[in-house]
Amino acid sequence: MNIYDARTVGERVAGNSYVGRGIVVGTSRSGGSAVAAYFIMGRSANSRNRVFAKRSGALYTEPYDPAACSDPSLIIYAAVRESGNRLIVTNGDQTDTIYDGLAAGKSFSEALVSREFEPDAPNLTPRISAMLTFADGGVSYEMSILKSVDAEGSGCCRYTFSYPSKAGLGHFIHTYMGDGQPLPTFQGEPERVTLPDDIDELADDIWRSLDADNKISLYVRYTSLEDGSVTERIINKYGSDAK
Repeated sequence: MNIYDARTVGERVAGNSYVGRGIVVGTSRSGGSAVAAYFIMGRSANSRNRVFAKRSGALYTEPYDPAACSDPSLIIYAAVRESGNRLIVTNGDQTDTIYDGLAAGKSFSEALVSREFEPDAPNLTPRISAMLTFADGGVSYEMSILKSVDAEGSGCCRYTFSYPSKAGLGHFIHTYMGDGQPLPTFQGEPERVTLPDDIDELADDIWRSLDADNKISLYVRYTSLEDGSVTERIINKYGSDAK
């Protein structure tokens, strides 16, 4: 097995009906852009009743039909926020925990010490997070997963991964290994993926490869390492920008 094997995100998720929520971060093929992507999937009517929307410079999950939102506690949150020279991407309200922690002088991992996996037994969904740090015309990034030590949720395992920038390389972490009852938690290190220079190429690769019934929304952001300009794409299964 080649431990340095990197595939497209689409190749990583193809044929897997339920990878849950996923984060991709890294650097584009030419090395000119920092890349961040986040997607959500859903099986229940409540989980599927969502769209991505930008508000006040942050990306939020919001109900597509507010009247049909039965429980917002684990599905409505700020998924992407900026804090100075850092970009935070997570699958839950720990986005705000990291944001507040940075403001208090904490590191990425220190800020997450107060959090653990989601209280949604029997799945005990892991909390996945990433943070890109921009400095000196370059970027580095960290990723985290907080997951249960056992099926009972008796303790939390905490893993943090730190990466330098390498042109064309990204890392991909998702909440589940596939569908199941209960859902099987992600295992191992974040997966190596290739990242193109074209934002639409990446967005299309991810969106078309996610299971058609379970995919809900996708956000992709490219940040120029030359001038800091940002290019974004949002695809919602439901709403005016549905594809």
